[in-house]
Amino acid sequence: MIIVLDTNVLVSALRSRRGASFRLLSLVGTGRFDLALSVPLILEYEAVADRMLADLAVSAGDLSDILDYLCSVAIHRPIFFLWRPTLPDPKDDMVLELAVDAGAPVIVTFNLRDFVGVDRFGVRALTPREYLQEIGEVL
Repeated sequence: MIIVLDTNVLVSALRSRRGASFRLLSLVGTGRFDLALSVPLILEYEAVADRMLADLAVSAGDLSDILDYLCSVAIHRPIFFLWRPTLPDPKDDMVLELAVDAGAPVIVTFNLRDFVGVDRFGVRALTPREYLQEIGEVL
């Protein structure tokens, strides 16, 4: 299965080694699922994480290594933003467009209410814990 990680899940995983977000991030590249990425999404990951670096449990060098690793194992998809706006936040539209283009049936996010209506595109929004339960990786 291909998934898209919303930025808030990555940030949560980088803040603490406990919890569903960190568990999910630690499973990237293990074959349990595939991660879809686009250039705009990895740039958002980087910008948000850089801004919050003082609150994260990683150094700037570790952050760079993590983002490089995600890029190396992810499925890369070009996004052309042809059918916006669909969701209230354009950054959420970017995540939805990536999911649709990559054929990812799941967006993993803490902001479920921001993704109301994505089911019409064949996509579900799940929290990290819900997704881990779905794949049998419950904490």
